[in-house]
Amino acid sequence: MKIIEVEIKKRTPNIINQLLTVWESSVRATHLFLSDSEIKHIKEYVPQALMGIAHLMIAKNDMGCPVAFMGIEDGTLEMLFISPEERGKGLGKRLLQHGIKTYTVERVAVNEQNPQAKGFYEHMGFQVYKRTNLDEQGNPYPLLYMSLLNKPIERQSSAEVRE
Repeated sequence: MKIIEVEIKKRTPNIINQLLTVWESSVRATHLFLSDSEIKHIKEYVPQALMGIAHLMIAKNDMGCPVAFMGIEDGTLEMLFISPEERGKGLGKRLLQHGIKTYTVERVAVNEQNPQAKGFYEHMGFQVYKRTNLDEQGNPYPLLYMSLLNKPIERQSSAEVRE
């Protein structure tokens, strides 16, 4: 598995479409509270978010296909999506550890209705410090805002992340 950062100017329509596929399969596997029409509506905004995020890391499998991605802006993990077939293999942990080490990630917001995500971030050393009744678009999906505690993370060699 290779993790690379894709600069904004290198985010081609092909890469964005590949990540959109990862996003949709991940959301359908983990965001069970969203209806099909809600997923399709949100999907319209994902390419813009992918193009505008400051730091976009992509994990590619041995065939060079994206299987996960993470977006970071100003110390906040804005997005982390893993293909369903890659979940539970440590890839999310690797990506998040890279984000913490390289970009000083210390905040994340998760949907309250996605308990697996909340549990993952708690396991990684985050704790809830705020809850809202609505998401950032004003929809009735409560968000949990989490911050990183002073928990040491395992060292990751620079050879694991090729930039």
